[in-house]
Amino acid sequence: MTAWLTVVGIGEDGMDGLGTAARAAIADAAVLIGGPRHLAMVPGVPGQERLAWPSPFSAEPVLARRGRPVCVLASGDPMFWGVGATLARLLPAVEMRVLPAPSAASLAAARLGWPLQEVLVLSATGRPLEQVHRHLHPGARLLVLAGGGGDPARLARLLRDGGFGASRLVVLEHMGGARERRLESSAADWPHAQCAGLLVMAVECQGGPCRSGLAGLPDDAYRHDGQLTKRDVRAVTLALLAPLPGELLWDVGAGSGSIGIEWMRCHPSCRAIAIEADESRQALIAHNRDALGVPGLHLVAGSAPEALAGLATPDAVFIGGGVTVAGVLETCWQALRPGGRLVANAVTLQSEALLTTWQARIGGTLTRLAVAHAGQLGRFDVWRTAMPVTILAAGKPG
Repeated sequence: MTAWLTVVGIGEDGMDGLGTAARAAIADAAVLIGGPRHLAMVPGVPGQERLAWPSPFSAEPVLARRGRPVCVLASGDPMFWGVGATLARLLPAVEMRVLPAPSAASLAAARLGWPLQEVLVLSATGRPLEQVHRHLHPGARLLVLAGGGGDPARLARLLRDGGFGASRLVVLEHMGGARERRLESSAADWPHAQCAGLLVMAVECQGGPCRSGLAGLPDDAYRHDGQLTKRDVRAVTLALLAPLPGELLWDVGAGSGSIGIEWMRCHPSCRAIAIEADESRQALIAHNRDALGVPGLHLVAGSAPEALAGLATPDAVFIGGGVTVAGVLETCWQALRPGGRLVANAVTLQSEALLTTWQARIGGTLTRLAVAHAGQLGRFDVWRTAMPVTILAAGKPG
């Protein structure tokens, strides 16, 4: 089948900014589909069917007309956080062609004089704004595609709360059109409660804590009640879990959520489910995931193994609490996909004995960590040793 669908990127300047091919695709389409704002930019064609996207969004209006000449209107570059990318996941590439306009990120970089390859671009359209936290560090430059007129005020508040109030915040509205406007201030002094609905937020980070993307954040990066996998053990545990892009982790007995959070901080496509029975610790996990920039961490309230029923198949499992509870290890090992990894930590003699038994059964390695930190004793310094932790790491045969 040849291309029956054309996706046209259109800017704030409407038809004036379109080339010959894009104009022809619009004129020749039997069906024209887009948002109300986009449809209003295009003059009517006799006999042409015009449809606005349904709410909530669905690609069904396009798929239901497969084979007919269909043209879809989209903002800027349709393949950059746009509907073109959505349709490309549903249709073979040979059935569609895409005629892009400059993306919002390209326009913003041009206005700001920022080399686009040195800028991180995020979308807050239909996504939690708290994701920015994991990307903040002194000197970072971010472009955030906004989902609503109140987002700049929210972003300014998030920057202030994270210690980045000195950061420069620039809002670019309606770029490329007659209503284009630029607003600029420090995040600490941001004065605008509401901005236009179509905008890009640019952040030039200043101040704030320096938090690496590697495993082993400082313990004080988390709110916790003592149920926290400490920094040194956490770094080793994440190394054994070995997160890869797109993989899913079960963090069983999540405590404060540190393992699942740092798993997701390894790559934007990493996913994690935190399973925790204690209500107060669930609140700590919810706070920590947002404060550390992984709001997509899924929290399951309940006790393993019962709470594990029906969850998506994991690529890796970490058991940080409840390893001696009947059925937990068995359920996690059975649920793990072939080729996946299981890591379990133990601090008591009983849980260590159980991990030793399981290592003999499923293979893998046992590691015992005894970490000591220097501390004061009167006028002198001494080593203060934390409780040793035994770690079972095993891979499930493929």
